[in-house]
Amino acid sequence: MNVIIDYKVGNLHNLKNALDFSAVENQLVSDADEVKNADRILLPGVGAFAPAMEHLRNSGMLEALQEKVKAGTPLLGICVGAQLLMDESEEDGSHAGLSWIPGKVKRFQHELKIPQMGWNQVSQQQKDPLFLEVADEMHFYFVHSYHLQPENSEHVLGLSNYGYDFASVVCKDNLWGVQFHPEKSQNAGLQLLKNFCTLT
Repeated sequence: MNVIIDYKVGNLHNLKNALDFSAVENQLVSDADEVKNADRILLPGVGAFAPAMEHLRNSGMLEALQEKVKAGTPLLGICVGAQLLMDESEEDGSHAGLSWIPGKVKRFQHELKIPQMGWNQVSQQQKDPLFLEVADEMHFYFVHSYHLQPENSEHVLGLSNYGYDFASVVCKDNLWGVQFHPEKSQNAGLQLLKNFCTLT
């Protein structure tokens, strides 16, 4: 079963609708016990890092997620959900993340309009099951002011450019994170979600 973690952050129904459209079995979950039955986990997120982290803690699901991740269950973080995978974020001060992928979340430092809103290309840096039947340099839909900055280049699967290159897709072991919204990214996004939800 593919479970979407409902911790009261973001519009989960767009993500659920995208999976339903692709005929991918999925379930919205807001209870720790339900997390334990997950074969794959989707961790979405919209808004600011610190409240998202607080909601996750208060939901009672954090320990269940940690157990599942430690046991090797695939997890995909989306937008702020991807940022939570890192050690810390500098959004509104310094806030600790889940520390599942070494690195930080940094604000864009350039003269371009912030947040980045709209379509941008993803340049694939490594082969990965997430990119199956997704062409290199495909466009995905972004809305963000902060970006992922992994410590290790081997954890970077995809780069995008907005003023400068930044990591838009990351991966470590059974963890993936995408800065964009695949559920709003038409066919390429739907394919990427389907790829994740059929990982063995």
